[in-house]
Order: sequence, then structure tokens, then C-alpha cells
Amino acid sequence: MSILSWVLLGAATAFAIKLAGYLLPQSLLDRPPVTELAAAMTVGLLASLTTMNTVASGQALALDSRLLALAAGAIALKLKAPYLVVVLAGALAAAAGRFFGLP
Repeated sequence: MSILSWVLLGAATAFAIKLAGYLLPQSLLDRPPVTELAAAMTVGLLASLTTMNTVASGQALALDSRLLALAAGAIALKLKAPYLVVVLAGALAAAAGRFFGLP
């Protein structure tokens, strides 16, 4: 199969899954286990994506200034800082890490 075929197959699959979600009855979606599972999956997927983008470099583990930036952003979030302050704290931490020799 060509790459175009795989892309079209992926698009069709994503469309079918989304359509199936719209066809489910609302009473099924309003059940507490379903809403709890949806909330937990969202948080888990976002956390894993953030972790992989922070400490992975291909298939290797990379402990560099991105980890420092993530820690600074997490501390800023814990202190309930506005979004812009969180981003700036992370950027400044990464810049400081690179200035002091972290890759």
C-alpha cells in the first residue's frame, strides 16, 4: 500500500470512530463510569504526550533543559500563575539550563 492509501485509511477510520460517537445514545454517555473514564483518559494522554516530548529523543532518554522547563512550568502552575507566566517561566528555565551547559 502506498502512503496515500494509509493516510486515506487513517482518515476514514477516524471519521468512522467519530461518527460512532455521535450515534451513541446520550443516556449511555451520561453514566458516571463513562464520564470518569473520559476524564481520566484525557489527563493520562496529555501527561504521556508531555512526558514523551520532554524526556525522549528518538528512542533514547534525553535529560536536558526541557525537563528543567517542565519543572518550572509545573511549579508555576502549582502557584496558580497565569498561562503566559507559566510559558515564560518554562522558557526562562530552559534558557538558563542551556546557558549553564545543559543540552
